[in-house]
Amino acid sequence: MEIAVGDDSPSEDEFRFHTVGEQLKAARERLSLSLADLAARTRVPMRHLESIEKSDFSALPGSTYTLGFARSYARAVDMDAIKVSADLRSELAQSGHEGYQAPLQNYEPTDPARVPSRTLAWTAAAIGVLVVAGYFVWRSMMLDAAVDITMPSTPIDKAAPAKAVTAVPSGEVATSGAVVLTATDTVWVKVYDADNKRLFEKEMQSGDSYTVPQDANKPMIVTGRPEVLNVTVGGKAVPALGPPDKTVADLEISAKALLSRQPAGTTTP
Repeated sequence: MEIAVGDDSPSEDEFRFHTVGEQLKAARERLSLSLADLAARTRVPMRHLESIEKSDFSALPGSTYTLGFARSYARAVDMDAIKVSADLRSELAQSGHEGYQAPLQNYEPTDPARVPSRTLAWTAAAIGVLVVAGYFVWRSMMLDAAVDITMPSTPIDKAAPAKAVTAVPSGEVATSGAVVLTATDTVWVKVYDADNKRLFEKEMQSGDSYTVPQDANKPMIVTGRPEVLNVTVGGKAVPALGPPDKTVADLEISAKALLSRQPAGTTTP
């Protein structure tokens, strides 16, 4: 008489599940693993694993992430990850969820399949551009406020040595003539008139020049490095606009005003 040996393994019918989630759950339970154990192995949030088991795809962050989570789940319970992924893709398509995309805020930083989308990358780039633009606007506003601060020094370009500026003795020049500003190093300059009309604003480089319109209504200047600006009136040099690395603001630079100034160092604008 043949005695049947007891077998605790489940029958074939018991492994015929309707969804991929049910198959994964059965495999997990065979290994006596809890969802917390599986989350620790896969680094997939436990709520996402539970949603996969229940086929609650609307609670998951999109089909791409769902398939990635399912493959991680399958590998953790010794199932064929490729087959699980293919079966789940078919299940998603049949249930109408293949193309859905849930809000990404449901997704956590520790999710292993997290890959920034192209939209997210472009959004980050746009934010970066806005931050840079905001910085330059702030910098311009601070300079316009004419706060007397020490400007960061810039190495002098040895290839373009500064021209010597000598004061013109009183009585030897006329009270009119073209006012020309020439930069000997990098310097930000803003010129405006008595009506606050902007006549010129630029970060001048060594060798750049600007001629102040002779018909301008009381032209004035703001700059942070007056010592690197050579100023001439009618082709003749006049004293520096101010002491080194000190911001000057609301300083009139008409020919008459410049010729009546004292040599640099006797007054502080």
